[in-house]
Amino acid sequence: MKSIKYPHLFEPIKLGNTIFKNRIFAAPTGFRDFTSEDFITPDGFAYYERKALGGAASVCVGETCVSNAFGKHGDQHLVLDNPKAANSLGRLCGIVQRHGAVCSAELQHAGWAANRHWNEPGPAYAPVEGEHDGRFVPAMPEEMIEATIEQWARAADFARRVGFGMVTVHAGHGWQLHQWMSPLTNTRKDRWGGSPENRMRLPIAILQAIRRYVGPHYPVEVRISGSEAYGGGYGIEEGVEFARAFEPYVDLIHVSTGNYDVDEVFTVTHPSMFLDEGVNVHYAGDVKKRVKIPVAAVGSLGDPAQMEEIIASGKADVVEMARALIADPDLPNKARGGREDEIRPCLRCLNCFSVLLPTGFYTCSVNPEQGYDIEMRGETTRPEKQRVLVIGGGPAGMQAALTCARRGHEVTLCEKAPRLGGVLRCESGVPFKWRVGAYLDYMERLVSKAAVEVRLNTEVTPEYARAERADVIIAALGGRLSEPPIPAIAGGSVVGVTEAYADAAAVGNSVVVLGGGLAGTELGIYLASLGKRVEVLEMLDRIGDGGNFLHVKALNLEIGKYGVGMNFNTKAVAVTEAGVVAEDASTGAERVFAADTVVNALGTIPLHDEAKAFYDCAAQFHIVGDCRAANNIARAVSNAFHVARDVGRY
Repeated sequence: MKSIKYPHLFEPIKLGNTIFKNRIFAAPTGFRDFTSEDFITPDGFAYYERKALGGAASVCVGETCVSNAFGKHGDQHLVLDNPKAANSLGRLCGIVQRHGAVCSAELQHAGWAANRHWNEPGPAYAPVEGEHDGRFVPAMPEEMIEATIEQWARAADFARRVGFGMVTVHAGHGWQLHQWMSPLTNTRKDRWGGSPENRMRLPIAILQAIRRYVGPHYPVEVRISGSEAYGGGYGIEEGVEFARAFEPYVDLIHVSTGNYDVDEVFTVTHPSMFLDEGVNVHYAGDVKKRVKIPVAAVGSLGDPAQMEEIIASGKADVVEMARALIADPDLPNKARGGREDEIRPCLRCLNCFSVLLPTGFYTCSVNPEQGYDIEMRGETTRPEKQRVLVIGGGPAGMQAALTCARRGHEVTLCEKAPRLGGVLRCESGVPFKWRVGAYLDYMERLVSKAAVEVRLNTEVTPEYARAERADVIIAALGGRLSEPPIPAIAGGSVVGVTEAYADAAAVGNSVVVLGGGLAGTELGIYLASLGKRVEVLEMLDRIGDGGNFLHVKALNLEIGKYGVGMNFNTKAVAVTEAGVVAEDASTGAERVFAADTVVNALGTIPLHDEAKAFYDCAAQFHIVGDCRAANNIARAVSNAFHVARDVGRY
């Protein structure tokens, strides 16, 4: 195959514990055609799906409001504090993510601009009291500040729980958090305003609260105006200080500029045709010099060569586009495939936004399909036979190989083990897990009957992959066991879940299982059913169900039946000859759990780096299953199926 023309642009990037397949992110854009209950419509599903189908690594759903009562700036708004929205938003996440993109939610609050659309304007709060849009808006009192922090954090957690793979905290463009950050609008005299340190206090408190809710590994992006770019507002020097203050709590700093509510800079925030390509990238570059985490640039981007240079030169780690992906959603796929001469250029005419505001949906001056994504769905496919190399023969790899073969592609499936099935083969002999073995056998039979060349005992290297000259590589490498940094964790008395299942007879009679997720709890039940005394240690206050909360009902019955000790809010701090030294999360008191064998069931770490090694070995590259994000069978197989369906469509 010919080498990739833009290797930096298409190198995967890891944010939190999630891998993004390239550096092109679809920036937040709000699609405002909703149902009467503020649920997204089929047209909205299709609008965001089209960006994922076109190859963007992340697709951000714009303007998801954190507070229905206090944060909406329009008549209709996606809201994140309405439990009834879970079905609609979860469906949207699945539709986007099945194409290999991460679906992100832009968390937004209008601040003093909230509820201004009513005939009788509704409640709103500002940093300081004053007149806004012809109405008096009071200063936000202390108790409402605390409530607002909680609203943002709960909204982020709701987004995570319904399926969004990342949240983007909007702290720019004149919305609520920006109102508190700006010296023009936050002149409070208390600890929440005045000095730069005080003006950033509310956004920092919100980011800290979000991190507490979503955990340390969930990707969080913050969007800031690097400079307000108009008289009296803060400049890039203060923008850099905001970025540095936010850095400990986020994984990506998205640097934009300006203010939606100030006419003189609206067309700087959303660059007009009178401004140069990439006009705002220098703001991201200034931030990048002063922080250690990834930075995203945005603003009048659309030329793959320019975006490659931005990443290669270190001005930014990610490039984000809004209008360029409205003009041509297939821009990422065309650039990766060396078809940049086929990219439809954005005119920077702002017709898309001008139509959106009164109608709720976008049209485009140069893309006649925009706004008709459902009708055009069949027209966007271009199936062509491809040479496909699938690396990894677990459930995701087998599903990807089968789907590609059924669609007429030439498929080779390589597995380093002597048999297909992956690590789940270790559970085949467990009485209550026999169906897992039956499923793996079923998939193995289908692969043997399909037009798939299977190569067992074959560990693929990048050199091997390049020699295959495949058009498409699908990496399904799986993950490895997480090893926490506690003393003696690598000692001889500690085994992994796979080892414990494979040779339960070698496990001692007194067992401590580190990790009370589904894997650790199920293993504990199995070992207890063999007559062993089992204690499970879990840092959370409950079994980590991974979304399968009904299965926990069955687990609890078996836990009681076999007397498995479940120790919640308990953190292992060391493994000694006597057993496991653990700490109570609420009291800090230590306790020793005696054990002949300690089992590490603390989760799977995706083989991100190993998968990334193949990104430039074929014209198309996809990461599926556990090496993309540690997950259950359902999500891994679904991800592989839908990604494989897209092969040959570009």
